[in-house]
Amino acid sequence: MPLTPRYTQVSVFLQLEKQIQAAFRDALSIRFGIDSEIVLEQPKQASFGELAVPVAFQLARSLKQPPKKIATDLLEAVGDIPGVAAMEVAGNGYINLRLDRGALAASLLKPSDAAASLPSDKTIVEHTNINPNKAAHIGHLRNAVLGDTFVRMLRACGNRVEVQNYIDNTGVQVADVVAGFHFLELKTPKEVAALIAQPRFDYLCWDLYARTSQHYKDHPEALAWRAEVLHGVEAGAGELSELGHLVADAIVNLHLATMLRLNVQYDVLPRESEILHLKFWASAFELLKERRAIYFEEEGKNKGCWVMPPSAFRGADEANEDSKVIVRSNGTVTYVGKDIAYQLWKFGLLGKDFHYRELVEYADGKKVWVSTDQAQNAPDTPEFGRARTVYNVIDTRQSYLQDVVVAGLRALGFEKQADQSIHFSYEMVALSPRCCADLGIELSEEDAKRPYVEVSGRKGLGVKADDLMDKLVETAMREVASRHPEDNEAAQLAVATEIAMGALRYFLLKFTRNTVIAFDFQEALSFEGETGPYAQYAAVRARNIFRKLEDRGEALPDFSSVLTPAAMDRQLKGEANDELWQILIAAAKVDSVVARAVTAGEPAHVAKYVFQLAQTFNLFYHQFPVLAEPDHERKAFLLWMTEYLALQLERTLSVLGIAVPAYM
Repeated sequence: MPLTPRYTQVSVFLQLEKQIQAAFRDALSIRFGIDSEIVLEQPKQASFGELAVPVAFQLARSLKQPPKKIATDLLEAVGDIPGVAAMEVAGNGYINLRLDRGALAASLLKPSDAAASLPSDKTIVEHTNINPNKAAHIGHLRNAVLGDTFVRMLRACGNRVEVQNYIDNTGVQVADVVAGFHFLELKTPKEVAALIAQPRFDYLCWDLYARTSQHYKDHPEALAWRAEVLHGVEAGAGELSELGHLVADAIVNLHLATMLRLNVQYDVLPRESEILHLKFWASAFELLKERRAIYFEEEGKNKGCWVMPPSAFRGADEANEDSKVIVRSNGTVTYVGKDIAYQLWKFGLLGKDFHYRELVEYADGKKVWVSTDQAQNAPDTPEFGRARTVYNVIDTRQSYLQDVVVAGLRALGFEKQADQSIHFSYEMVALSPRCCADLGIELSEEDAKRPYVEVSGRKGLGVKADDLMDKLVETAMREVASRHPEDNEAAQLAVATEIAMGALRYFLLKFTRNTVIAFDFQEALSFEGETGPYAQYAAVRARNIFRKLEDRGEALPDFSSVLTPAAMDRQLKGEANDELWQILIAAAKVDSVVARAVTAGEPAHVAKYVFQLAQTFNLFYHQFPVLAEPDHERKAFLLWMTEYLALQLERTLSVLGIAVPAYM
């Protein structure tokens, strides 16, 4: 029973915070002639109020006055602020604010304002970026879930966001799989096309890639295959090129299906093949030479290469000297060189664009476009690129290469764009020893004692993303079937899938980005503690209240007529209602929390908040028997609180990409 909000003034608390900040900024300017950002904090105790302004402490040194005096003078200059019932100086200089309870609650009942138009400035978030040579693995899931959630956070804050997934379809990883098919297995393009039509082609390529890598190790002379394939793919003609397109295109489609299981979608897939064929790199190369951002090395180990000078780097790392090579001595461009060209295009600085064709249409009608070198753009093709800000979601091991890309922009004189090129880094995903046991992975005695086990294909610890998700769904299905044996299998599977995917997304999001994750099935799927299913269960429990109301033959009242501002004030004022007020305030902070999490670049803050909000709802559920309330006005108020809490909980789960199942 999905909830449909009749009153959607969801950002009231955030708007009030902005109003308070503006009032204090103006007062600072008037009283002290200072222009400063105003930071709002939450007081340590609820009895101190809902918000605190610590600015007096920040100004004490520059103004050479005690914080308490600054706070007192500032409070005089601020005057009344609509929505704020009282302000007072506390301690040595904090300014505590108490909000008007009835006014805030009543404002949440007003009809929604007209939808704000999206800004003209665009933000690009590039994430996932899996080499299209084999099945996705668990590490790719963290990248995709982090990137997708950050996109949702940005959009929730009113940003216009374009989601890109860069496809390296001409790199050595694809070349090695093509070499495996062509030289090891002697497959023709027609035979490979037949394999693509069968299930799990990405799993087949996973195994072939490993066999080819082992063959290179056993027969080093076979590495010549890789060079031959790369040459054929770059030429864009012949059997090797055809095989390259077949493999990469098929794997990309399978990756899209894998990520869609987690509700991850994209807008456009720029491909490396077009970076080459449409001469993106050639244009970037000429620009880099023209502006002397790179130079030709005449001696040393990089003789014959085009390199970026050490002066372009902040804190150059001698161990990464080779990373500064942009064009190798054999004339081939490095990964970082192509990435500089790609970054220039993202900002609209290259003077070139891809052509596009529609690749996939999702069930909701949204289209995914892919780059092509064929001039066949459809009339409804969107404009891609030309962003103001670019986030590249890439793991922390790529930090130095990302620094090189930014250094390239600076060397070209694009300082503003360099400042807006943001490496959204994250740490790796490992497995708990218990998770390895659940997956049937045998560990050495030493590995079994470790807090986590690194995923490693070389050690046979590569965990395919779809295997992981299948195992989660299977485990959730057993629980759902045992709790709801009366339902049909298809419905049980739909619920189990939403629980499993919610559990996985939440587990990947609840840790800060710089934390190594040790994935654990049992911890992720638990209905207790800080997990996705716990938050989902709270949302389902809220919906069940409305189901029970409907079963009684009752309907929700017209809240706007029953809950007047005076009624809201009666229901919330006084110490007896402090707990209800704190619950309402907690639920009203969704937009404020998301905005702060965007500024911090940390989706974990939203995950932590949704867990706390679920705890808040469960507290409300146990302490306030909504349906048993005899007083008409009180019951209407508690029903409205239930609806508001449920909607805010579901909105926050949606920002995390987590669905609310029909039951738990």
